Parts: sequence; C-alpha cells; structure tokens
Amino acid sequence: MTLFFSIIFLILGIIIGSFLNVVILRFNTGKGLNGRSGCLSCNKKLHWHELIPVVSFFLLKKRCSGCLSKISWQYCLVEISTGLMFLGIFLKQLSVFTYAPLLAIIGMIAYFIIWSLLIVIFVYDIKHTIIPNSLVYTFAGISFLYAVISTPYDLWFQFPFALDIVSGFIFFVPFFCLWFFSSGRWIGLGDGKLALGIGFLLGFISGISAIILSFWIGAIFGILIMLLSRLNIRGQNITIKSEIPFAPFLIIGTLILFFVPIDILGLTLFFNLNV
Repeated sequence: MTLFFSIIFLILGIIIGSFLNVVILRFNTGKGLNGRSGCLSCNKKLHWHELIPVVSFFLLKKRCSGCLSKISWQYCLVEISTGLMFLGIFLKQLSVFTYAPLLAIIGMIAYFIIWSLLIVIFVYDIKHTIIPNSLVYTFAGISFLYAVISTPYDLWFQFPFALDIVSGFIFFVPFFCLWFFSSGRWIGLGDGKLALGIGFLLGFISGISAIILSFWIGAIFGILIMLLSRLNIRGQNITIKSEIPFAPFLIIGTLILFFVPIDILGLTLFFNLNV
C-alpha cells in the first residue's frame, strides 16, 4: 500500500510541477494562468501530447516541434523536483499517521503548498533576482498557521515551544539589519521575509541550522563561480560585487533540514532537547 501511494504522490507532484512552470513563466507578466501553453519562440500552441510532464520533454528531443528551438531544462527539472518533493513529504508524514492521522493529513497538505511556493520562489529568484511578496508572505503565513496548529495549545507559552512558534520573527531581525544598514547592498529584504517563513516552518534549532548551512553553501558556490569565471566563459567575469540571488541557498538549506534535522550549533544540548 505504501508503494502504491508513493507512486500516486510522485505522479501528483510531477503534474503539479508542470503547473508551477506555468506560474513561474507567467507570474507578474499580466498573463493569467488559464489558456493554452505555447512555444516562446514561435508562439505555436502546444497539443496535448506535447504537454505530458517530463515525457513530452524527451519525446520532443528537448526541442519545439514547430521551430525546433531548444526547450529549457527548467521545465523537466521543476516537474521532477516537485514529484520527488511530494513523495518525500508523504514518506515523512507516514510516522505521524500512526498517532495523529488528521494532523498528518493537514501537515501533508500544508507542506505540499509550502514547498510548491518555495520551488517557484527558487526558480523565480534565479531568473529575475527578486522574491515576489505575494509568494513569500503566503509561505510565511501558512508555515506560521501550521506551527500554531501542530503545537498543543497548552504549550504555546512554554519554553522552548513558544520559541519555535516565534522563531520566524527572530530570524527576520538580523536580515532586516543587514539590509537596512547596507541600504540593500549586502542582502535583499526579500531574503529576510523568506527567513521569516523558514523559522515558522522549521522551528528555532533547525531553522538557525538551515540559515547557517545556507550561508556556507552560498559562500562555497560563490567562490567556485568566481574561480570558473576566470576562464571567461561566455565573456562573463563574476566578482565579489556581482549580484547572486541568495534565496536558492536559503531554500536548499531549508530542504536539507526539513528532511535531516541537524543541530549545527549544538543548541539541543543547551536546551536539553531532542531535535
């Protein structure tokens, strides 16, 4: 039965991923989410057999059937990533089903929405170096609501559970300070809004570990990119002053901590808790 539902949620995620590609492509363009998809190069309207998630990408040999222009790997990668994410969420929630079935279902739905939003933010920030307010506030709002719902009300004002519920606000403050005192040169305020949701989603210990891990991954990536840019690939020269979107690194750190709780600072011992 677990295998059956695993396949169902994997396929569901892939289908949702196809829709997320439409959101990424049309968001803030004035175009609605309805209407048939078409080739961006020749405006050819796509037929049903050209819209099968993942499958059509390879059947078409990664090219438009009309003008033969290349189809971006983004479409396939977003679909596969969303499918794997939905599968991972289902497997993660299986343990909750044993003692709280209703909470497990609510959590699964919340996580599906949350990670769909984060996937859109991830790709959109890479393409446009901006985090849409409507997406990040929705992410933060749903994460906060689920944090409150999933915590028994008699623990809301008890340490350390209260700290987990308000950790989003705590994480937002340093990002806001970096943004404010640098006039936006060091980091964008959108990253602070993203940290707001990360705190609500992961809680204090996992949340702070995710953010620290994000800075480490971002630093390593930045150094590698600068070294590779010395080869002058495509005539680009990336320096320490070049703008590199940070939201993807925050989301990667969040992804890792969502599935593999790591206490980087050893705060579990300080609070005498189990992560």
